[in-house]
Amino acid sequence: MRHGVRLAVDPGNARIGVAASDPSGTLASPVETIPRGRGDKQRIALLVLEREAREVVVGYPASLSGEEGPAARSAREFAGSLAVLLYPVPVRLVDERLTTVTAQSQLLSGASFAKKGARGGRARRSVIDQAAATVLLQSALDQERSTGQPPGEIVRSSQGE
Repeated sequence: MRHGVRLAVDPGNARIGVAASDPSGTLASPVETIPRGRGDKQRIALLVLEREAREVVVGYPASLSGEEGPAARSAREFAGSLAVLLYPVPVRLVDERLTTVTAQSQLLSGASFAKKGARGGRARRSVIDQAAATVLLQSALDQERSTGQPPGEIVRSSQGE
């Protein structure tokens, strides 16, 4: 298992969920939700610097058939522009099928989620975005631990990576 913090981003149309691992690459935790749009990639770059991340994992929403639909193309474009901005920090696309569904299910089953009043509206969606990024990252970390190989597909930047 490679040592170092990994950052996961789950880019949606309106928000980007962000999670980070501990330095040993064992446990993923939610970080924040970033509004999608102007300055979003710069905020991610700042988080990479602050946390001294060795790698960024971007959720890739492949269809259940494995084909690349509009959401997957959008995630690939987002990851490509992030790879250019973050170079030489590697950016990887990792299959995120069902992470949002898993995160929502886990949150709804937890008693503290309801107590915080986040059942409806923006607050709930923000928490779900972070939870989805956490599920994505934990899955990637577990996959690397079990296979000994970094997960997903490396995104090439225009700098020749």
